[in-house]
Order: sequence, then structure tokens, then C-alpha cells
Amino acid sequence: MDLQAMRREYGLGSLHREQLDSDPVKQFELWMQQAIDSGLLSDPTAMTVATVNDERIPSQRIVLLKGYDHKGFRFYTNKNSQKGQDISTNSQVNLHFAWLPLERQISITGSAIPLDSEDNDRYFHSRPKESQVAALASQQSRPIESRDILESHYQSLLREYENTQVPRPEHWGGYCVEPQQFEFWQGGQHRLHDRYLYSKDGANWRITRLQP
Repeated sequence: MDLQAMRREYGLGSLHREQLDSDPVKQFELWMQQAIDSGLLSDPTAMTVATVNDERIPSQRIVLLKGYDHKGFRFYTNKNSQKGQDISTNSQVNLHFAWLPLERQISITGSAIPLDSEDNDRYFHSRPKESQVAALASQQSRPIESRDILESHYQSLLREYENTQVPRPEHWGGYCVEPQQFEFWQGGQHRLHDRYLYSKDGANWRITRLQP
């Protein structure tokens, strides 16, 4: 296959300074709503979370955004996972939304702060029971000999908690990423993309156009 020959033009839209809200969270909300309304994205809340471990080795994975406000952007995970271990030693993370059918990307850099037990319990027990049991069954990121072992453990737990509440594992919970920077990217013709960086300036945000 000739990957070098694979290319397409970006021409769905453009992004100008006067179109941007001065508040990056409101700008994010506008784009998120447009992504949902477009019907072009099967998982508009899917985002890549990039972390760095104590040996300065980066890793990435996709999780789902489960809420946001001016305090930050929230997601949940097994905190014994690779990303949880990374965050325990380096709380700086990057969130990335790639809405390629819309020719848009959003990047958010900030510090991941653990959510409290009340918030974790509330969200955990709002999930389908099967998902709660799966969180209890899986030691995320740990080796396992076969899927059969995992499935057997999962089915055993389903039976155990069929008529009772599933306990939230102590190591399962969420983070709120407190944003320090946002970048909004809109694809442009001839690779002359529109990029804007929001960076903290005291209590306000400074907006800078970046070259593509």
C-alpha cells in the first residue's frame, strides 16, 4: 500500500477569532453539542487520555468523558490501571478529542485531581449492573492467561450479586482534569488549518492564533 499517496483536502469550514467564545469551556460546549447533533460520530464523548509515568514514558488510551464544568473534565477508571499509576506519580495529563468527520480536534492540558468517594459511588451505581460487575471482575492492565478465566470470574460475580448491590471497588473512581490550556483545531484547505490556543492568564484566558 502507498500510504504517502493517501490524502484528502479539508474544506468543511474555517475558524476565525471573532467566532470564538472568550470562555474555552463554553467554546467546548458549543463544539461538543455540534458533534452530538451532527450524527456523524458514534462516540462523540470519546477522548484520548495521555499520561507519562515516573520513567517519563508516555502512554495513551481512549476513555469516555462523563461530565464537565468550569472546574474541569471528568472521567472514571480503575486506579490500579496503567493510567491510574501514571497519574499517581505525575498528575499532568492531556485530553484529546478527534472529531475527524467534522475536521475538528480539541486538546486540553491540565492536572488530574481524584474525585471524592461520594462522587465515585454516585456514578458507579448509576452504571448498568453488568458494567459494575465487570469493574469488580477486571484487574485492569494486569496479565491474564485467557479470556475464559475472566469470563468465568465475571459470571460468578454476576450470580453472587444478582439480588444485591455491587460494592464499588476501592481502587475504582474518577478524576477531574483541571484545565490549564485548550487548543481548538479546524481543518483548512491546503493544510492551512485554523488553530487557537487558550492559556491561563490569572483569572482570565488569553487566546492566541497558532500557525498550522
